This record gives sequence, structure tokens and C-alpha cells, in this order.
Amino acid sequence: MARTPHLYALVDGNNFYVSCERVFDPTLEGRPVVVLSNNDGCAVARSDEAKALGIKMGEPHFQIRDLLKRHGGLALSSNYTLYADMSRRMMSVIAGYSPEQEVYSIDESFLRFNGFRHWDLTEHAMRMRHQVRQWTGIPVGVGIGPTKTLAKFANRLAKKHPDFKAFGVCNLEDLPPWRQVRYFSEVDVQDVWGIGPRWAAKLRELGIRSAQDLKMADAQTLRQRFSVVLERTIRELNGIACIPLEEAPPPKKQIVSSRSFGHLLTTRADLLEAVSTYAARAAVKLRHEGQAAGGIQVFVSTNPFIPGEPQYHPAVLVSFSSPTHDTARLIQAARGGLNRIFKAGFRYKKAGVMLVELVPRTVRQGELFGLESAPDDDRRNRLLAALDSINARMGKGSLLFAAEGSRPSWAMRRERLTPGYTSEWEGLVVGKA
Repeated sequence: MARTPHLYALVDGNNFYVSCERVFDPTLEGRPVVVLSNNDGCAVARSDEAKALGIKMGEPHFQIRDLLKRHGGLALSSNYTLYADMSRRMMSVIAGYSPEQEVYSIDESFLRFNGFRHWDLTEHAMRMRHQVRQWTGIPVGVGIGPTKTLAKFANRLAKKHPDFKAFGVCNLEDLPPWRQVRYFSEVDVQDVWGIGPRWAAKLRELGIRSAQDLKMADAQTLRQRFSVVLERTIRELNGIACIPLEEAPPPKKQIVSSRSFGHLLTTRADLLEAVSTYAARAAVKLRHEGQAAGGIQVFVSTNPFIPGEPQYHPAVLVSFSSPTHDTARLIQAARGGLNRIFKAGFRYKKAGVMLVELVPRTVRQGELFGLESAPDDDRRNRLLAALDSINARMGKGSLLFAAEGSRPSWAMRRERLTPGYTSEWEGLVVGKA
């Protein structure tokens, strides 16, 4: 394989959830801020000031509450609607800097620069970084390299290394080989994209401790001991592109909708309401993907972290005679599945549904004794399209199926939730006269 003729960039929002909150509340600037997981449980995002206090990712809120208070810090509930909207705005600005973009996650985007060889890509990235900050308020780091793995590595340097942190951009093509060796030698092998703790432990046993060690290792030998994934990583570290840009995300193989409850549930009625809500949410995602589900798995779970608490973690799969995207059918199946696994006498912490056997909605499997096309299919599809359109325009949950309930007592606890600054009239920021 020849060395790639183009370059990649990874653009990543800095402490993205915290940055979104700071856009609308400037008083959070310079303070230790963490964003909490579902039910205000653990830290899932931390400002640089919070990291400097030693707060770790995933640390429970009750353990850091006093520390934040002593240093004038704050913990906030996850405002997923706000973060999704800010992500969409950020990605739309980034898309203007290359015709080839892969939205990799809510705060990360890959760009491919094909035909940009005569451009100063470092300056191009600086302009992009400035425009994203000016138009959205989100600070980003940009890493540029010949492969996606190297762009990810360069992004890490741009955000964390003192040589680049002030500029927020690192272009490996600008660096002489001896400097690249220095930076690769400073990065632990575990921090290379795609390695992780389990492989890192095994690699250290082979004397491979840094990114530079991995880069110099024999790819074919490690493929035999690990997998083709590790071989690709090594080749990518050496400038050989093996991981393609995915401009359109691949179809999902499963869709999961699940949440922990705000408090432990004991009644069948509450659980039926919860799985109905999760099935309805999953149905919206399913139609957005243009797919239909051949089955739905329903699961519930008690809390394994309560000492002496009786435990029960069942799941059941309900299959359909033909794939469906109809919310009503999915809710009916979810409720039937819940009735099969529910047992009284347990306190349930979590429930959820998983849609499986997904196929394109245009593919319709015939039934031996069924009609080729149900006469009310078109009317049903128009109803579902109208439901999705109204909820998208007026806000999620504006229209519900009765089975979902209108004021669930089991809803996720978010006592520190900030307003819907970009999605609700009541959340609009109003300046003082």
C-alpha cells in the first residue's frame, strides 16, 4: 500500500458538555465545572479547572460535592437536548472547510483534505478554529495527519501538549522527524486510538510501552498475536491509510433506548409506562434511520450496588411476523414482553428496549397467509410521519401515545438541569436593560 496522497483532520470540541454550558452562562468561565451522568450520578465531563482539582472521569457526585463547593465549583445535570443542538451547529461550520466530512461523535469530526496539497492547512485549521469559536462559542482542537489515527494523535497533542495547547492546532506535516519521534515516545501506548487498557497491558508485556514503540513494531507479527485491527493501527501510525472516511454513517444494527429511573420502582404499572416510553423513543430513531425492526428485546434490572438487595436481571425477545417501524406495534410488543418477565417483590432500577434484526424499511418480507400490502399502510405511515414532524417542530414529547403517560413519576432525576437555551422559548437568554 502506498502512502496516502491526502491529509486528515480531527476537530474535537474541548470539554464539550461544559463548553456548551459556558456559552450561555459566562459566570462558569474559570470555575471548576462538571457535568453529571443520568440521575446526577457521576462526572461525565470536566472543565480544565475541575481536572486540576484531581476530579476523575466517572467519579461519583457525592464524593466530589464538597471539593467543588470549597473551590467555587458547580455540578450540572446533563442537558442532552442542548448538547445535540450545539453539536449540529458546530458540525455545520466545520463542514465548510472540506467537502469530505465524517461526524464521528457528538463532539468529534474527521475531515479529509484531498487536493489541498498546495494549501497551508495549519492556517486553514486556525481559521476554522476561530470561526467555530466565533459562531458557536465552542473551543475546539485540531489535529492534522496523513491518516485518521495520526490525525487523532495530533489532536491529542493540540489539546494536551504544552507545545501546541496555546494554538489548539497540531499539523504533523509541519514537524521534522526527530520531533515526531519525541512526541510519539512521550505518549503511552494505551492512549493510541483503538488500543485501550486490555491490549495495552499485553503490549507492555512485549516491551511496547509508547506510541513510538508501537509504530516501530512489526505489524504482521502483532496481527497474528492480536488481530487485523492492531495491524491497521500500526500501519496508520506509519502513514498508510487503512481506515476509510465514512461520510454517511453505516446503518445501525441495533437501536437501544434505556434509562435508569429517578427512584426504584416496584409496580408493574410504572414499568409498563417506562418500557412504552422507551419503545416510542426507539421507534422515532428507527424511522429516522429508514429502517424496520424484526424484533424487540425488553429488559429490566435491579440495582446491583445496594448491599443485600435481591437481584433480578431478566430479558425477553419478542419477534414480529414481519419487520415494523410502527410505534403502536412496538409499544404493544414491549408491554407484552414486560408482562412476561415482571416479578413482584423486587425494586427495579432500570429498564429498556433494544430493537434488533433491523432491515431497510423498503424491504418487506411477505407472510404466507398475509396480505401483500395492508390496505391502511399508507394512512398509518402518514400518521407516523405527522407525529414525528410535530414533535420535531414543537419539541419532543408534544404528542405521546397514551401508554407512555404524561407525567411519569419514574423520570430520570436531573435536579441541576440548565434551561433549553436553544430549544425552548422559556430558555432564551434575556439580557438586562
